[in-house]
Amino acid sequence: MMQEAAYRSNALFGAAIALSIFFVSDSHAQDAPKVAPSETATYSPYITQDFPNRVLFGDTHLHTRYSTDAGLIGTSLGPEEAYRFARGEAVVSSTGIPAKLQRPLDFLVVADHSENFGLEPALDEKNKRLLANAWATEVEKLYSAGDLESKLKAYDMWQEAMNTLIDPLAKEAWLGRDMWKRYTAAAEQYNNPGVFSALIGYEWTPQPNGRNLHRVVIFRDGKEKADSITPFSAYDSEDPEDLWRWMAKYESSTGGSILALAHNGNLSNGLMFDDVTLSGKPLSADYAKRRRRWEPIYEVTQMKGTGETHPALSPDDEFAEFELFDRGSFGPEPKTRVMLPREYARAAYMRGLAYEVKLGVNPFKFGMVGSTDSHTGLATSAEDQYFGKVAALEPTADPIRFDEIVTGRPGPEAARTYAWQLGTAGLAAVWARENTRTAIWDAFKRKEVYATTGTRMRVRVFAGWGLAKSDLDRSDFARHGYEDGVPMGGDLTKAPKNKSPSLLIRAIRDPDGANLDRVQIIKGWLDKTGKTHEKIYDVACSDGRQINSENRCATPVGNTVNVKNANYTNAIGDPFLQVHWTDPAFDVSEHAFYYVRVLEIPTPRWTTFDAKIFGVKLPEGAPKFLQERAYTSPIWFTPG
Repeated sequence: MMQEAAYRSNALFGAAIALSIFFVSDSHAQDAPKVAPSETATYSPYITQDFPNRVLFGDTHLHTRYSTDAGLIGTSLGPEEAYRFARGEAVVSSTGIPAKLQRPLDFLVVADHSENFGLEPALDEKNKRLLANAWATEVEKLYSAGDLESKLKAYDMWQEAMNTLIDPLAKEAWLGRDMWKRYTAAAEQYNNPGVFSALIGYEWTPQPNGRNLHRVVIFRDGKEKADSITPFSAYDSEDPEDLWRWMAKYESSTGGSILALAHNGNLSNGLMFDDVTLSGKPLSADYAKRRRRWEPIYEVTQMKGTGETHPALSPDDEFAEFELFDRGSFGPEPKTRVMLPREYARAAYMRGLAYEVKLGVNPFKFGMVGSTDSHTGLATSAEDQYFGKVAALEPTADPIRFDEIVTGRPGPEAARTYAWQLGTAGLAAVWARENTRTAIWDAFKRKEVYATTGTRMRVRVFAGWGLAKSDLDRSDFARHGYEDGVPMGGDLTKAPKNKSPSLLIRAIRDPDGANLDRVQIIKGWLDKTGKTHEKIYDVACSDGRQINSENRCATPVGNTVNVKNANYTNAIGDPFLQVHWTDPAFDVSEHAFYYVRVLEIPTPRWTTFDAKIFGVKLPEGAPKFLQERAYTSPIWFTPG
């Protein structure tokens, strides 16, 4: 017993000693003086960093049932479903098909047509105030009959009004106001700064004689300022200059900010980049300044084709014939070769250089983005998940999926475009500091954006006078690029003596996509005689392929596509390409631009996926595979 008592005593004593040491040590730690950093010392290098450090992918051109041309012919999804889908949620399509994105988008602009905005939801709700209008009552009877033929007749009634530009609901201005407020409320509800940005926007839809001059109008602002207006429509005017005046009035009255995104011009039959205004006047310096201010970006690729260039304009470009949509417009006028230079981005860039010399300002100085122009409420741009242009063309084995006539009806066969010729494109890629409306809008404004045909490859470009090859491997690549150069969308001036511009380019494949084939630089310039030129440089080739004397990869990348199984392998190509390139033919006296095009290895086209999934035959002439690509905004050089 005495031994046990002694053990307990010793144990308690030891515990007391340990506790005393603990409390003494703790006391000393609390009493120890803190060592303050010096006044000039900093630890986190990112507190004051403000340059864009992330790329965000989104769709700037999506339609829902609030667009009359979508709602009247079967689209049942509204802005709420569109935002939910874009944010990564599963939804059910208008034809009852469950749908979900592989990866959420970072931002979305629901861009419904302003002409009779929200008509279909109001008809569906049998709005009594609307049905007091005789025209609306007649449309509602057809619309509510339920069968597709009646719905198409309702659509034809509306299209007839659009063609005449006589608004059948001119006395029902309350409809647009009420639906607009409901629409902007959905954007506010789903906007989640830092995670997902729902930018407020709509589409202005002028179509003089069927020639497409559409623009998506995008607000930097939230609901409060956006609700101060009702959308400007083609019923108000089909002239872009009138749209700009309306935009200027909005900014002046609200203190807000707004811009317009012009559509790819391949359906404009020469109007998009014309040499005269819509009223027939020659382009002036004032016009050029206003166009540059209000339209800083351009939709170069979407479902209705890619508008970068055309084989007739760029005969030396072996990749020019990509997802072309070049058989006319929405009107009866046939397409002619003389229209093409006024429809495609590369030709417009070159003509813009000539206008800068002539007018002192370049009217065609825009950045490039891609988007879908889907009218299904579903922002899908992947080849293996193509939900069609409109609800009737959603995934199905029905021949309509391939055979529906999209343009050229009525008209000769040579003027027709079929549904299988539609593409899945595209996406808008934005370099920004944060995922917010303002950061994304500001990137649009400064043109630090690029277009993809649906892939999420990452592309970064800087140009400068002192950039070196060793800069490619810098840990502070981006910071150095901004400090010693300009990014895509920027301007180079004041060339140092005997210096040529250098470009630093990094391209990384889509993490869930295909390897890269090559990186190209497209240069355009204006020579001393006033003639424009273009040249393509392959500057990085995958798989160690060499560049030949024609500035091209010496051999093709190959093709692993299995058409029967609608798959491919990444056994060819590279996941990452980077290059430093200096212009070998720079002339300090010549205006010029440079943009980057990055191509992936071949992958199956959506029609090939459809053939496998539904067991249908590929349409004659339909491509079995394609090479997805990205187009960056240019960097311009101006002498002097």
